[in-house]
Amino acid sequence: MTYIKRNLEKVVNQVTKEYPVVLVTGPRQVGKTTMLQKLMEGTNRGYVTLDDLNERSIAKTDPELFLQLHKPPVLIDEVQYAPELFTYIKINVDKQHEPGAFWLTGSQIFKLMRGVRESLAGRVAVLSMTSLSQAEISGGTMEPFTLDMESLTVRKEGRVAADTRAVFDRIYKGSMPAVISGANSNNQIFYSSYLSTYIERDVKELSDAIDSLKFLRFITAVAARCGQMLNVAEIARDADINQIQAKDWLGILETLGIVFYLHPYSNNLLKRLVKTPKLYFYDTGLVCHLTKWSSAETLESGAMNGAILENYVVAEIRKTYLNCGQEPYMYYYRDKDAKEIDIVLERDGVLHPMEIKKTSNPGTELTRVFALLDRSSVPRSKGAVICMKPELGAIDRDNYIIPVWMI
Repeated sequence: MTYIKRNLEKVVNQVTKEYPVVLVTGPRQVGKTTMLQKLMEGTNRGYVTLDDLNERSIAKTDPELFLQLHKPPVLIDEVQYAPELFTYIKINVDKQHEPGAFWLTGSQIFKLMRGVRESLAGRVAVLSMTSLSQAEISGGTMEPFTLDMESLTVRKEGRVAADTRAVFDRIYKGSMPAVISGANSNNQIFYSSYLSTYIERDVKELSDAIDSLKFLRFITAVAARCGQMLNVAEIARDADINQIQAKDWLGILETLGIVFYLHPYSNNLLKRLVKTPKLYFYDTGLVCHLTKWSSAETLESGAMNGAILENYVVAEIRKTYLNCGQEPYMYYYRDKDAKEIDIVLERDGVLHPMEIKKTSNPGTELTRVFALLDRSSVPRSKGAVICMKPELGAIDRDNYIIPVWMI
């Protein structure tokens, strides 16, 4: 199994010099431990995992003894299983003031954050890790995605150009390290065991009253609506659960780092806007598995191709920020007249509107909708259509054409 260099490595090395505690959160199987163990090679940092029930028991019942057995610098894996440790880590940190003393990983994002916020405020750098980005897979530049012609030109270098079929191959295959590195050549088998072991295990950890089959029906109903405005009532109906349950379970998917939301762009000068967020998955391979597409070809010509393409592009742009340790300010625009802009990226005090289309020949009609942002108090800057055109280009001076493979 070949190791794929992760963009977050640079950020981990940087914050290790500045903070006593570094916490890498993200769903299971995205490579958190693999990356940190790679960075530990040749150092004196110890390693312990709370997946080991014996270690977990000591951490929970006698955290002080646990930290005597596992002295810093140490990597503690799956730390969410023993939130009791946080107070003792804080005591150690306040006594020793040693940068990089503790590296922690956790696969439950918000549940974990509460313990961290209470105990380690100001002492911890929290980084989010997702499944592999397109940039990491192809080994290209890994800066956050921006609509600046200079950085777009740099971005092109080192990328592997892809036509529509190849892009849908990438979407279908997904971005989990085990699938990409060839350790699991059959992604259907991988995703089916991923769902049954990892999600079920973590879901049960968060709420033991959950019926596994109902949860599978629920997550399938959610996947069928990726790239759409969230409709809890419809999801609940399809999964045969009530709306309160559906809301709780959506919270669990977000906590496990499986889904995220784009909230509508709002501004005090823009009236009559919708309030509902749109829902996306970090990994399109999981969506394809849940919605039962048998191949990339059937997906490409199927009814969900636009929604899954949009999900892929939004997730990839988001990953380029998270992988640099930054939070993306990404929204979508929709008003009461159902006029919509797929992505509004706010960066350096300006708005960048973007449309995502399967076409390889976009025209000016796609960018007219961008003018809706002119009433906002934040100025509008360059826009783009992200599409299947093979090369970087422009519709006019203010709007670029960006191939999906370049994100």
